[in-house]
Amino acid sequence: MHPDDWHLTHDIDDFLERVGDFLRSRPALHTTPLTDLEKLRMRRTAEHDTETAVFGRLQSGGEVRAICYLTPRGRLGLTPLSARQTDALAVRLAGLGHSPSNVIADHDTAGAFAESWQRHTRAAPVPFWRTHLYRLGTLTPPQPHPEGRGRITGGADRGHVVRWCREFCVDVGEQSSIDLIDAGSWGDSRFGDRHFTFWETPEGTPVSMAAATSVVGGMVRVDPVYTPAHLRGRGYAGAVTVEVSRTALAAGATDVVLFTDPANPTSNALYQRIGYVHTADFAGYRFSYGAPAAGQGR
Repeated sequence: MHPDDWHLTHDIDDFLERVGDFLRSRPALHTTPLTDLEKLRMRRTAEHDTETAVFGRLQSGGEVRAICYLTPRGRLGLTPLSARQTDALAVRLAGLGHSPSNVIADHDTAGAFAESWQRHTRAAPVPFWRTHLYRLGTLTPPQPHPEGRGRITGGADRGHVVRWCREFCVDVGEQSSIDLIDAGSWGDSRFGDRHFTFWETPEGTPVSMAAATSVVGGMVRVDPVYTPAHLRGRGYAGAVTVEVSRTALAAGATDVVLFTDPANPTSNALYQRIGYVHTADFAGYRFSYGAPAAGQGR
């Protein structure tokens, strides 16, 4: 594998035209690239500065085998790669002077790239994210079903949605999103393009919330799902997740997916009960430049 086998560009439109079929070939596994690239495309359409974004495709035999993308905020996203392929990519990116702040990919690819990047740049990789990916099989509403109904949120619900998203981020330790929310940069947060649904009691009181992405490449990702601590254990999270999952299917999604915390057996069991099937594991590493090497925790 030679570094020049990677074709890099700043032109997102040309890139998406070349790799669209590849991304749509495995929409569940490619969930994060699909949504990240759509957001970058929309930012370009809205005349935001995306010149610092880099898009790459690995091609052989006339077919795209993998992609990478480096966002203006420094996130490096990858589709599955072998250790040899991550090494060639690390050589290419380092040679061009790029310095990703972190990498997110399936577990094996993220770990392989972290090792390659440390070897070629001496940047210390520090694991910060580990998750299970689930894909919806047969949707199965929870039993017993809690009283109430789902309701798509509107403009009047904005403050409530923002407050609950911030509480969710505090629960999971997602400081970067908290910072964006507190700075008033809701649109730049990962929640800014989501479609939110409340689960409400028969009296109309919101008790749980779930959100979903738009359909991209046939895929919808449910994210986040949040119930305030004092309302948990009553079936609200399962009910609202079924509601947004059903809406995604009705909108034409072929793959409905969600990420879960491996350390939370309650949520993992819940999603399996309503029809989600474990598909893959993902991981993220931050890079510390100019610091002593750290254990990679693979």
